[in-house]
Amino acid sequence: MLTRLRIRNFKGWKDTGEIRLAPLTLFFGTNSSGKSSLGQFLMLLKQTAESPDRKAIFQPGGKNSAVQLGSFKEMVFRRKAENRISFDYQWILPEPFSLKDPGTGRTLSGDALSFSAEVGGEGEEGLAPRQRRLSYQLFQNGAARLKIGMSRKAGEGDEFVVSATPHKLKWKRRQRWPLGAPIRFYGFPDEVAAYYQSADFVQELNLQQEKLFRRLSYLGPLRTRAERLYSWTGTEPESVGHAGENAIAALLAAKKREISLKARGRSKPFEAVIADSLKKMGLIQRFKINLISEQRHEYEVKVQVKGFDGGVDIPDVGFGVSQVLPVLVQCFYAPQNSIVIMEQPEIHLHPLAQSALADVMIDVVNSRENGVDRNVQLLIETHSEHFLRRLQRRVAEEALPEEKVAAYFAKIGKAGSVLEALEIDAGGNIRNWPDNFFGDEMADIAGQAKAALEKRIRQATDKGEETE
Repeated sequence: MLTRLRIRNFKGWKDTGEIRLAPLTLFFGTNSSGKSSLGQFLMLLKQTAESPDRKAIFQPGGKNSAVQLGSFKEMVFRRKAENRISFDYQWILPEPFSLKDPGTGRTLSGDALSFSAEVGGEGEEGLAPRQRRLSYQLFQNGAARLKIGMSRKAGEGDEFVVSATPHKLKWKRRQRWPLGAPIRFYGFPDEVAAYYQSADFVQELNLQQEKLFRRLSYLGPLRTRAERLYSWTGTEPESVGHAGENAIAALLAAKKREISLKARGRSKPFEAVIADSLKKMGLIQRFKINLISEQRHEYEVKVQVKGFDGGVDIPDVGFGVSQVLPVLVQCFYAPQNSIVIMEQPEIHLHPLAQSALADVMIDVVNSRENGVDRNVQLLIETHSEHFLRRLQRRVAEEALPEEKVAAYFAKIGKAGSVLEALEIDAGGNIRNWPDNFFGDEMADIAGQAKAALEKRIRQATDKGEETE
């Protein structure tokens, strides 16, 4: 689980400031305020970590990628190639991590890692990214145990130096050779382990980074339309896909899984959990997937809605059902210790369903599988006032501890995008409610009252003239 994030000089952000990330983290904001860029940056790192090109510092993405960011100059703040993108984040390790102290040979243990890096531009007009530095820090119960990193030597060459604290690394031989450049944006090259004594652990740091981004998934704001028939040959997709195109395949692949929504709650089959969530939102009465052709491995999705006794195909119900189904499937399908990034999960839902969706997200955060917390983190970009209001209510009712939720408001400032943390207290109140957060409600109410009064006055005046 990511616990903090900070990004500098990326797209519209000069500096996001430090962002506390909770199990349920919400990003609100005006259009073009930069809130989508936060998720895009994490997906940029994921694409890079999963790229077969070890020399690519950033993998900006192509036609079928989650994000497509172009050259370094197109990514960097105000497209000024002299700016450098720097970033740091910290995450809790799913399992305790141990490594050998390079100075004493003793074993060090940690429960959290932090990472920071700086990337500049090079080449013609600064189009290509160039690594400047990277650094890891290992923590145990909040205390730093070890820090190790690489930085480029002064000048324009490609030679790097390695430093570690509190202990110094020792060369294995008297003769020294230049170190190669880092692997992607985060990786120590093989030479570090080869040249230094007791430095094999750096490869484990690289692996922990890759494990982090393997657990991260993304669902975009526009999901694919529902179909009347779905093919599934028994494969298990990694996720529902960036547009939810694998939602039914994922649902079928998870048929044998059982999930509990509370610490001591009864476990239910995966399909029943999805059906109950849709019912809680008032969208359907029943939900069922039927195999209609074993030879062609074809399935149909039938739903029953209020006022209709029989089942209908999913394309024949409201568009909101097909748009929210991938959201629900991904939230519960994601494996333990996953991070799910979503944009506008409430799209095409009426206000009551948007409020209920917030309750479903609380269920996701509290869910358990095989008697163990699933520990799924949700990073959500949303425009829904109803979603936020329901979460505020649940915090006040103690159904959701305030430390498990974080909310931010993005807006455009003079020096780029600005991110303001919303201060939610134990009563669910937001102590620093931004101006015109969800529009100017009081001005609308006052304007309506004024217009209605003026209308009554005109009508009374007109009626008085008619009786004369």
